[in-house]
Order: sequence, then C-alpha cells, then structure tokens
Amino acid sequence: MSKPSARSRLADAAFALFDERGYEQTTVDDIAERAGVGRTTFFRHYRSKEEVIFPDHDRLLDLIRDRLNTSNSGTALVAVSDAVRLVLLHYLDEGELARRRYGLTSKVSALRDREIASVARYQRLFREFISDWMGDPTESASLRAELMAANVVAAHNHVLRRWLRGESADPVSEMDEAMREVLALFPTPVPGAGSGSGTTVIAFRTGQDLDALLPELRRLVEDGRP
Repeated sequence: MSKPSARSRLADAAFALFDERGYEQTTVDDIAERAGVGRTTFFRHYRSKEEVIFPDHDRLLDLIRDRLNTSNSGTALVAVSDAVRLVLLHYLDEGELARRRYGLTSKVSALRDREIASVARYQRLFREFISDWMGDPTESASLRAELMAANVVAAHNHVLRRWLRGESADPVSEMDEAMREVLALFPTPVPGAGSGSGTTVIAFRTGQDLDALLPELRRLVEDGRP
C-alpha cells in the first residue's frame, strides 16, 4: 500500500487539529508538524490553512467554464446541467473529507464567509454564460439570467447539503431531477419568436368540451383578436 502524499497528510492533519484545538487556535506550523513535513512543504501545497479547507474552487471553476464553453446555443442548458453535476461529483469523490469541511464551515464564521464568496463566483459564471446564451442586452433579460443562475446554484446546494447531512442515498439522481425542475422554468427561446410571423399556441386547462372549444379558438386566431 502506497504512502499517502504530503498533500493528503497535510489535509488529514489539519482537520484533525481543527477538531482537537479549533480552527483559530491551529497554526500552519502545527499542521506541518502533525503531518511530519516542514513549513516549506506546507506552502508548496497550500497558500494558507484556509486553503486546506477550500483547495479546489479555482479548479472547479475551470471545469465548469470548460464544459460551458464546449456548448452551442442548442446545447447550452444541457451544458449547465452537466457543469452542476461535475461539481457534485467532485464532492462525492471527496467523501468524508467533504463532510468534515461542511461541519467545520458550519461552526466558523470566517469560513462561512469564504464559502459564500466561493458560491457567488459559481453563480456569476453561470449568470454570464446564460446571459450570453440569451443574447439579449435588455435589463429584463439580465434579471432573468441572474434568476436562472441563482436557481441553478440553489438546486445544487440543496442536493449537496442533503448528501452532506446523510439524507440522500442517490444524490446524482436527485441532482438530475432538481436540474430538470430548474431548467423547465426557463425554456429554450424558440427561434423566430417575436418576429411577428408564425403561430403562438398557449396551453391551458378548461372545463369546456374540446369540440365546443375548437371553433372559438379558430375564430380568435382568424380575427387576430387577443
């Protein structure tokens, strides 16, 4: 069995010390000593003790950006869903380490602030992508992009936290379902919509018999009345 890497030993040492002494009371030197490495080795792998807890946000942002950039206008929403799944799978791969981080950030306000800032970066990336995809510079479109990005991130966080708390046996399926719910709120714009040509059909439920309703619908369409 191979010896754990220095990076892995540093992470294990850091979380053990955070549990024993508290986050604020643990120093970089304490972590390096517990891991059996020097201070220089610590800084070769992490820029700070905070980064031991949040080591992969930049890499995850790059993964999201790369997946989104491979899409086109017809596959944009699929790319959004895939990108969210990539982030979830990363946390699932971390396993118990992700749960330890969740427990720690729940107790330390400075770490919660860092996590909130990281989530904001994810949301901004999705918002910018969705805004570009919609291709509409109006303020209302900007608001829709912001709302959609917020819903995407909220769906991811909901499922992730359920798994972190041990409440989800199949988080991947839950995430897929959550994203279907979210993306259904923002249907893909129909090419040519708003051009003044073609037929717009609005679906609704009524107690009237269909045979009785169709002639009235046809009359409204032919007359062009609202």
